[in-house]
Amino acid sequence: MKKREILVAIDFSDCSINALEHALSIAQKANANIQMIWVARAESEGKLGEGEGEEQVEEAEKLFEGLIKKYAWRLKEGEIRYKIRFGKVYREIVDEAIKLKAWLLVCGTHGTSGFEEFWIGSNAFRLVTAAPCPTITIREGTPIKRTLRNVVMPIDSSPDTRQKVPFTAAIAKLFNARIHILGLYTTQIYAVRDKVDRYIDQIKKYLDEHEIRYTAVTLEVDNITEDTLRYAEEIDCNLISIMTEQEKTTANLWLGPYAQQMVNHSPYPVLCTQPKELSI
Repeated sequence: MKKREILVAIDFSDCSINALEHALSIAQKANANIQMIWVARAESEGKLGEGEGEEQVEEAEKLFEGLIKKYAWRLKEGEIRYKIRFGKVYREIVDEAIKLKAWLLVCGTHGTSGFEEFWIGSNAFRLVTAAPCPTITIREGTPIKRTLRNVVMPIDSSPDTRQKVPFTAAIAKLFNARIHILGLYTTQIYAVRDKVDRYIDQIKKYLDEHEIRYTAVTLEVDNITEDTLRYAEEIDCNLISIMTEQEKTTANLWLGPYAQQMVNHSPYPVLCTQPKELSI
């Protein structure tokens, strides 16, 4: 059976190494390989200066070899390797994820070198929304030694909200973690609230069938980002699972897309799943 592949974006900052350590903890449970990737940014003409480019690549190779030496022992069944690509950061990472047929992409969101500029503003969202697989983003300062115990999974009235369930359940089962189904009521309209309730019932049935521990609660919310994060703090969250597209509310429209807000502001790792054909 072919091993799962986890792609980890690296810029050698503390933030990206933190992301690598999170990825390693998942790879251990998932019996997966780790492939690190660093992108040397090309100039506007699409090429690096010869001397500068060679020096960057040589330094990156040495740093990668050091990371492999430090972390290889943690993968008893898998391997850790690296790839260097040239061009636009998000495009090269996405292309590599496609080529690798990655099961998961993990990246830090506030590096002090290569990714710092990249992750500011809408560019972070471009990678998350363009990736061909689920993506976990981890902000700088997120603890690395906490095992996955509590996963918050917000559920709204959008048809796509349920699509994150299968992958979220798979991750939770690896760690025997509890999924906190968080039903979000953004309106007093009965038909909308009833849809949220029906989605929650479907998800509970799915989790029961797959023997996943869960808790289900509902909240009246004004801003789904802020209220989700508040709830996450209350239950000592280790991961928040969202869709890259979510129900829109007036408050969220003022602040930008829901997923982008969560990626940029969550103090917890964020698992993003892209909408596709309905899974359940």
